[in-house]
Amino acid sequence: MAEKITLSKSDRSAVCFRSTFLQGSWNYERMQNGGFVFAMIPAIKKLYPKKEDQVAALERHLEFFNTHPYVASPIIGVTLALEEERANGANVEDEAIQGVKVGMMGPLAGVGDPVFWFTVRPLLGAIAASFAMGGSILGPIMFFVVWNLIRYGFMFYTQEFGYQAGTAITKDLSGGLLGKITKGASILGMFVLGALIERWVSINFTPVVSTITNPDGSYIDWEALGQAGTSGNFGQMLHDAFSAYGSGLYMEPTRVTTLQDNLNGLVPGLVPLLLTFLCMHLLKKKVSPIAIIISLFIVGIVGHAIHLL
Repeated sequence: MAEKITLSKSDRSAVCFRSTFLQGSWNYERMQNGGFVFAMIPAIKKLYPKKEDQVAALERHLEFFNTHPYVASPIIGVTLALEEERANGANVEDEAIQGVKVGMMGPLAGVGDPVFWFTVRPLLGAIAASFAMGGSILGPIMFFVVWNLIRYGFMFYTQEFGYQAGTAITKDLSGGLLGKITKGASILGMFVLGALIERWVSINFTPVVSTITNPDGSYIDWEALGQAGTSGNFGQMLHDAFSAYGSGLYMEPTRVTTLQDNLNGLVPGLVPLLLTFLCMHLLKKKVSPIAIIISLFIVGIVGHAIHLL
């Protein structure tokens, strides 16, 4: 009896690394089939010593394939298990292998977008942008490193999970597991994006609603503080200024109230939230994101020109 051929961990690691380039030869006819075949080459060479068997196996995987590039990993893992069984004499037909791939790629494709594009990537991008806006180079470095660690770690773990589970993983697709993952990721993504609206969306209506003259003694006497500063005691001057402001004194003799101040007094962050909802509504109506961005530029420029924004 021939010795059983088994894919080692290094073989599976090579397949996982190659799957990073799943969309490298994307085409309109069969989409990710070329990338799938490229990923499978190390395993095919290990499982089938004969040249004709290798060619047949590669042709088998040139059929149509398309899913989210990161969640393709469990499908690749299951396919590796099926190919290993076939290479060791099991009765695994071409149609069975292709059927498993087609049956898994649809449900898994719906998981990848909310988890990666709508949750993990925006969250990491927002954190990295906070560092970058503060002038720190850690922003882009952190995004690149953390994103790729999460991405590749997920791909390797799920490929191993698919390989170990084999065809049994397909049972989960008919249950509620993927639905729960998708729903949970969507809720988390909306929560994160909602929390970021106040931080990243800024609108300031500049029209002056009222100008009030503050009574004597209710604002900081900068002239007196300046005279103290000219005597060389700048530290004491700053201390007095901060102390006066902390005690409730106004910065200037007059107090100007803008339209934005009144809106903030009613519901802080209301206008940015409404603008975000408007953009979401336009995107839902299939309005081009480029058209929305250009429109926001135009509104901002015109608003500033007429002293509204």
